[in-house]
Amino acid sequence: MTARKEVPTVAQSTETDWVSRFADEVIAEAERRAPGKPVVVASGLSPSGPIHLGNLREVMTPHLVADEIRRRGHECVHILSWDDYDRYRKVPAGIDPSWSEHIGKPLTSVPAPPGSPYPNWAEHFKAPMAEALREMGIEFHPISQTEMYTSGAYREQILHAMRHRREIDAVLDRYRTKDKPGAKKPKQQQKPVDEAELAAAEGSGAAAEDDGSAGGAGYYPYKPYCSVCERDVTTVTSYDDETTELTYACACGHGETVRLSEHTRGKLVWKVDWPMRWAYEGVVFEPSGVDHSSPGSSYVVGGQIVREVFGGEQPIGPMYAFVGISGMAKMSSSKGGVPTPADALEIMEAPLLRWLYARRRPNQSFKIAFDQEIQRTYDEWDALERKITDGTAQPADAAAYSRATRTATGELPSTPRPLPYRTLASVVDITTGHDEQTLRILSEFDPDNPVKSLEETRPRLDKAERWITTQVPADQRTRVRDEPDTERLAALGDTERESLRLLLDGLDDHWSLDGLTTLVYGVPKIQAGLSPEAKPTPELKVAQRSFFALLYTLLVGRDTGPRLPTLLLAVGADRVRKLLAA
Repeated sequence: MTARKEVPTVAQSTETDWVSRFADEVIAEAERRAPGKPVVVASGLSPSGPIHLGNLREVMTPHLVADEIRRRGHECVHILSWDDYDRYRKVPAGIDPSWSEHIGKPLTSVPAPPGSPYPNWAEHFKAPMAEALREMGIEFHPISQTEMYTSGAYREQILHAMRHRREIDAVLDRYRTKDKPGAKKPKQQQKPVDEAELAAAEGSGAAAEDDGSAGGAGYYPYKPYCSVCERDVTTVTSYDDETTELTYACACGHGETVRLSEHTRGKLVWKVDWPMRWAYEGVVFEPSGVDHSSPGSSYVVGGQIVREVFGGEQPIGPMYAFVGISGMAKMSSSKGGVPTPADALEIMEAPLLRWLYARRRPNQSFKIAFDQEIQRTYDEWDALERKITDGTAQPADAAAYSRATRTATGELPSTPRPLPYRTLASVVDITTGHDEQTLRILSEFDPDNPVKSLEETRPRLDKAERWITTQVPADQRTRVRDEPDTERLAALGDTERESLRLLLDGLDDHWSLDGLTTLVYGVPKIQAGLSPEAKPTPELKVAQRSFFALLYTLLVGRDTGPRLPTLLLAVGADRVRKLLAA
């Protein structure tokens, strides 16, 4: 197994390491607010549908800060609030339209999609996200908001909010501008540019929720779920502070009076619920998405409500930018929108996915590649690892690498023999995943240090194979010819015929990845009367491209394909001779 060089826990220059800067700030703020107590950071996710890679930033940002705090020896708790008591808003594509009858119910009261092994809608979407977080080494303390509300854990906070409903209404009214004459719309901070970013802009899924705006009977920040239809299409018509009796009417025709001191089927509206939780949990750090960045957003309004109503303080927390997707194949996206962390972990190792989030400041948008760009991403990652090993990595890059490959509790699993991803992808593309052939090819890459078992190359090999089979369209897959292209071979010119002879004559002496690289680039040089080590000229590059196109045509029937040295190794010397013999 390749030994990893020890790297600094944090960058030497905090100017370039955003995680260290936030950790400094959070530790100091936690000591001011609650000295001697564990530092609390938080994330919130709504399992209203697939939890995608944009939402992952909601968890990764506090995770990285929490992990740095733990590395420094401080106790830190990362709360993950599952907003599973949110209302079911819409029926997503691919689900029976009859599910519309559940709109307005808590997510935990909606049946799971057909065929699911989980008891309800929320659990169906929570499970794959929780598993992905575990695979990524993310420690968190889960809190189900359904359990918190229905157990009565927030009873005192609800009664307190109802007693102070006029103060809450006054705060909210400062921002109720959209219907006021002459009101200006808040400036859009960023424009989502693709489907993934549009979905990411929805944040936790609660940002657009009703804020309990005042009606004819006054303002109430509590929304009951109807005891008959279970939906939240209810209107509070009266409330008595002394007796806590609350009367509501539902759109279904039902109406009743309940004692709020005993009632557990309802919740505070989002713009009151979020700041209530900040105070209840003592949250010091929590990021928020771009959906919370406008002047009247729940984050801005919540900052005033937590201070003025609940006597708490707003967490430190950056607004985080969009996470886009590059090239999600139709065969994968057809199952319901943008890709999830579980989808990404099928085609890339957990440390690489962590690195994509760790190396960018939260306010920097970036894309995660599902197309050919994933090969370049892996090349960057491998180049960084080489710099780490030889000690030439920049401090901030070394810190991002450290955060990607290990947490405060230990190192994440890695591939013992990390061969280039593009090489592995090319091999499994050609062998269609045949283990014996794959091992034969991989063992010939470096004859001085041959791969002896495919286990050495896993899990990277498995990720590359999954990428080829799920993300590369069938018409882009590599299919090696079964028989020689006799028509093309018969039409070869003298220069082409000579180039093939030089290649075939050199196969035995160059049968390794490096050797074949030298050979395929060297043949046109030799034909031009140059040394195989000569630097390429513009004319030579033209000759090389023509030679490569000829080889691709004769081997795979088109003028492009996997890197030629890899392709030749994968095809095998005997078959190469059969297909190229003029």
